[in-house]
Amino acid sequence: MGRTAESGKKRYPAGSRRSSWKKRFFAFLLFQFIFALVTMPLLIFYGPFEEVKGTIVGASWNTLNHQFIARLFLSDEAIARILRDSYADDPTARGEEIEKIDLSGEHDDTIEVYNIEGGDFKGKLMVVHDPTRVIVGYSSLFPESGETTSRITRNNGGIAGINAGGFLDRGWTGTGGIPMGFIIHDGEVVYDQYEGKDVKQETVAFTKEGMLIVGKHTVKQLLEYGVKEGVSFGPPLIVNGKPTIKKGDGGWGIAPRTAIGQRKTGEVLMLVIDGRTLDSFGATLREVQDILLEYGAVNAANLDGGSSTTMYYNGKVINRPSDKLGERLVPSAFVVLPAGKRNGSG
Repeated sequence: MGRTAESGKKRYPAGSRRSSWKKRFFAFLLFQFIFALVTMPLLIFYGPFEEVKGTIVGASWNTLNHQFIARLFLSDEAIARILRDSYADDPTARGEEIEKIDLSGEHDDTIEVYNIEGGDFKGKLMVVHDPTRVIVGYSSLFPESGETTSRITRNNGGIAGINAGGFLDRGWTGTGGIPMGFIIHDGEVVYDQYEGKDVKQETVAFTKEGMLIVGKHTVKQLLEYGVKEGVSFGPPLIVNGKPTIKKGDGGWGIAPRTAIGQRKTGEVLMLVIDGRTLDSFGATLREVQDILLEYGAVNAANLDGGSSTTMYYNGKVINRPSDKLGERLVPSAFVVLPAGKRNGSG
């Protein structure tokens, strides 16, 4: 009995055809993923999108553990060239002095807290009407270890606080024990990385009268100015009413941020921007600067950000720290004392 042409064809079950289609589809997706993985870095680092390139390079370069990302594709000279025009232009480094502001008016005990929202970030802004309530607290365990911002605040009898200065870790273990720069509390130099040498350091400090000083100064100069409380960090974002970042995003990329500023009438502005979540990616220094300008700051500076970014108020942390374990251990915090207490008193 002869076979027809039809009977000679090989047949496949319907399920087998569906399986083959799925395999081809997933192979296509895998190819697209690998293609994007290979081409995206090339597009970022060698493509025409200068703003994107600056943001990615800044984010990796200013996080010590991630510098290798930029170095995989660019030389140190190329990185410096990309970031150079974005960095803050600090006039105090060229000798400009911080202009005195009039703090003779009455300051009430009000503390205001605002929700801050940008296109890709959320945060909190605290306005402390009496600047003399702000002091520097530091870890009771330093130099062996830092403490959380909330712990430092409570240890100093404060009702509010934000993280302040940066730190160097022994073996990069994240203990937050060794401060970068200096810490001044109650008019005394608690710690100085340069051991009294006449070195200009990034400064965020308050005089006894409550005036905020930012920019580069030596510890000796700060004591001559009558500084009672201060840490070393930067860059300054606003000096004498003028922004320091005029081109680019500040050169530090997008990340959680902490910053502090002061209005010409004395109120202290404490700002935190959450980051590294789908809800809030983080902010550039330029965005932080612009927020503080909008709220009236005449002097302002960046503080340690990233996983350290924390704001504490009335017994709880009111922002969302990006560290998976919660609050990070830090060496210092700007602490707001209860109503009626002042820096250098009681």
